[in-house]
Amino acid sequence: MAVTIDTRPLEALVRRAGNAVATITAMPGGASTRQFFRVTLRDGRKAIGMFVPGEGRPEESVHDLSALPRWPFLEIRELLEARGVRVPRIFGEDCDNAWLLVEDLGDDTLAARIAAHPEERAPLYTKAVQDLVRAQRALHDLPRGSVVAGRSFDADLLFWELEHFREWGLDARGRRLSAADRAAFDGIARRLAGRIGAWPRGFTHRDYQSRNIMVVEGELVWIDFQDALLGPRVYDMVALLRDSYQAFDAEFIEDRLADYAEAAGLDDAERALLSLEFDLVTIQRKLKDAGRFVFIDQVKANPAFLPYINPSLGSVRAALDRVAPHDRDLADLQAILHRALPEVM
Repeated sequence: MAVTIDTRPLEALVRRAGNAVATITAMPGGASTRQFFRVTLRDGRKAIGMFVPGEGRPEESVHDLSALPRWPFLEIRELLEARGVRVPRIFGEDCDNAWLLVEDLGDDTLAARIAAHPEERAPLYTKAVQDLVRAQRALHDLPRGSVVAGRSFDADLLFWELEHFREWGLDARGRRLSAADRAAFDGIARRLAGRIGAWPRGFTHRDYQSRNIMVVEGELVWIDFQDALLGPRVYDMVALLRDSYQAFDAEFIEDRLADYAEAAGLDDAERALLSLEFDLVTIQRKLKDAGRFVFIDQVKANPAFLPYINPSLGSVRAALDRVAPHDRDLADLQAILHRALPEVM
């Protein structure tokens, strides 16, 4: 059931920012509770009203954020801007009523841009990779007390996400594992989470993909970064290149990994390690995504993400095909998933 949002606090926020509202138009939403409204101002300019109920308490977290003094979106936006990352400008805040007034970046997400101009796909993705490397360097040292530094992709969170897949991507779809496979899956998930969780961590956007990058006059602008945390260097690369909403062939992905290696100054040994890390995080992240899309349908009554389940599992299959021959745990995982999902895996 659609919920009517009281936009009067937004109108008051616009007035406090020195303008007045001409029109307010609801915009399509995503998987979160955030809602967006395009605001046309009396002087003809446009802005975006963000309604963000429950900001600072993401569902997919094992960390207690209830005592945070500021919204993570606002704190992280300031951090990114200070370190040279292009992010939306803020025109006004009314956190008490859960509203922000932000820059209107238009409608050209990276996804929309490459759909309209496919010839720009490779150069825009190369730029996205290079921007990510620059940001990782600039954000190597975080301010004391940063919300980002206080939460991370540790083994517990990584394991929780894999269990989220088992609960929703398998059990909730009637693909319940046998007792033996359930025990084996849990053990493999725990070990894979521990393996990834032991790697060095740095700033991670967490959802650096084609719908969360805007193309504005040749610049790439980051949005939806409020859940940023510390994670492995390849996590955002997996989000970008194993994007559920895009299809890239192996050559395209390898070329972008080469872009990353060049921008980061990696030698041949580090480049090979990067590829292995990329595959392992692909398995973890895309299993989580597949389960999450079922959760969004069954719990939030939003079936819009169901078509992306099989592409997500296809990414898992491709990664397992590369690493399973050299890794007993992942070979066992491949067999378990094949028994549970033979039509996809």
